[in-house]
Amino acid sequence: MHKVTFYPIGNAESVQIELDNGQKILFDYANQGDPENSEDLRIDLAKALRDDLRAAKRDSFDVVAFTHLDDDHIQGMSEFFHLEHAQKYQGEGRIKIDILWVPAAAIIETNCKDEAQILQAEAKHRLRAGSGIRVFSRPKQLEDWLEDQGLTIDDRKDLITDAGECPPEFTLDEQEIEFFVHSPFAHRLDDGTILDRNIDALVVQARFVYNSVMTQLVLTADLPHEAMAEMIDVTRHYGNDDRLEWDIIDVPHHCSYLSLAAEKGEEKTEPVPQLKWLYEEQAQDKGILVSSSKPIPTNDGDKQPPHRQAANYYKDCAASIGGEFIVTMEHPKKRAPEPLVITIDDSKATSKKSTVSTVGIVSSRPSYRVG
Repeated sequence: MHKVTFYPIGNAESVQIELDNGQKILFDYANQGDPENSEDLRIDLAKALRDDLRAAKRDSFDVVAFTHLDDDHIQGMSEFFHLEHAQKYQGEGRIKIDILWVPAAAIIETNCKDEAQILQAEAKHRLRAGSGIRVFSRPKQLEDWLEDQGLTIDDRKDLITDAGECPPEFTLDEQEIEFFVHSPFAHRLDDGTILDRNIDALVVQARFVYNSVMTQLVLTADLPHEAMAEMIDVTRHYGNDDRLEWDIIDVPHHCSYLSLAAEKGEEKTEPVPQLKWLYEEQAQDKGILVSSSKPIPTNDGDKQPPHRQAANYYKDCAASIGGEFIVTMEHPKKRAPEPLVITIDDSKATSKKSTVSTVGIVSSRPSYRVG
């Protein structure tokens, strides 16, 4: 079987995909916990991942994808990973990255600082060298940067994947998984729009197959509702509605209402039509919605996510499909959060050791089978 693990690291993101063949893919890394603070319940992400790799007798990930360069998706990465561009980020115990996935924004952004600057240096080094990297989208600024390095887009075309395509590292036939890229869109930056890390982030649908049964995961990064709506409109325009079906969805931006609509709502956020379609029409039976976030508050005292109104909408979506809405820092309980492990086999997606009750009704739609 395959396995997807969401780590309890507060309002931050790290998701590991482990395939039945043993390959490991990591989306984002943000080790923000304070081990000296007994009240900080966030997991020690570095230890958790090292322990997992050690048990598998590995010292590397097949792919590490960074959806964008914000701290809550990259913090501590320079202390954890073996980076090829400088010896100071190498040495015993560091975890290797066979292939680095980044959006084009990670290459072309200017004035990066701290961890973002280090990750950008690594991505640029690999792209110059022509190996160990995949870049998503090809805006004009990327072409300009390559020309400054004495290269062309054609020189690196095999390392670039656009929205609407599947990166070649994985296929359903060979690895029983494929990734369909929904974002970023090169045209946004080509139109002169100012780069925005959240909007120009990497968003994918992963399709798993196990014993001919398909299970689908959507990872949405921190996209706001306007960008989500545009992404959905483009997907539907090209007849790819099925690429937004989901059995598991990582709801955007740590359960922020702004990833559903401009208005929070009194008790529940009402999504814009495109998001309503995504969560209500594209959901598969017993689907799992995951909020990579702090516990859901009971009041509106904090302007930052998560927002209870957004959570209330997601809870209703889960109820309508007999599924689950799970918050990483509440799983299995608030005072003792643990990694959320979701297994994927011919029963589709199942959350392990979850104390969250299955809610709502079960419809009669059959499992989506390949072939």
